Amino acid sequence: MPATVFFDVNETLSDTAPVLPVLHDLGAHGTTPSSWLAATLRDGFALSTTTGARPFPEVARQTLTGLLAAEPDLDGPVDAAVERVMSVFGDLTVHEDVVDGVRRLVAADHRLVALSNGTADYAGSLLRRAGIADAFHAVLSVDAVGAWKPDRRTYDHAASVTGTAPADAVLVAVHPWDLHGARAAGFRTVHVDRSRTPWPRVFDAPDATVRSLADLATVLHVL
Repeated sequence: MPATVFFDVNETLSDTAPVLPVLHDLGAHGTTPSSWLAATLRDGFALSTTTGARPFPEVARQTLTGLLAAEPDLDGPVDAAVERVMSVFGDLTVHEDVVDGVRRLVAADHRLVALSNGTADYAGSLLRRAGIADAFHAVLSVDAVGAWKPDRRTYDHAASVTGTAPADAVLVAVHPWDLHGARAAGFRTVHVDRSRTPWPRVFDAPDATVRSLADLATVLHVL
């Protein structure tokens, strides 16, 4: 039965690998894309649950500044390095399995929605660069809620504005914390595990796991 499939954006759809050689070229050998984004999420979650959410680009820029300032072999001023990395991040494209996976879902009559802790503009640009923006019914950002996922309000809002009952909603993500939050809101969940990382058992298990988005349509058919 066709579902409304909500996609996390950063790292689930976007491929952050091109950021790593730029960091190395800058002399930042202790910082990786995943460590930077994890720090961004940490600080974003802290703000979201205390004094109020701040925009993802602002938090990302500040965490990157701190990480690069701590790099002993950084080549050049921190501010210039931050701008270079942010520029590359702004032009990322999707993982190689995304376009095929998305087209298969559309062919199976699923309705696709992007749901990001980042901005809707960034998510929309990513989808346009990949040539799949036309496949998405909507591109949503938590900015409309004033809280970051996995706050339950973000999933409730996404379901409400798309007219989707939680039982008909599926969240697809690489992040266990995101899937745990969606499951608590009544969504079904699919973990995209491209790196074969053990599931952290402190979180509720997903309904299914795929190694590639190319397998998602088949999994949803029986989910």
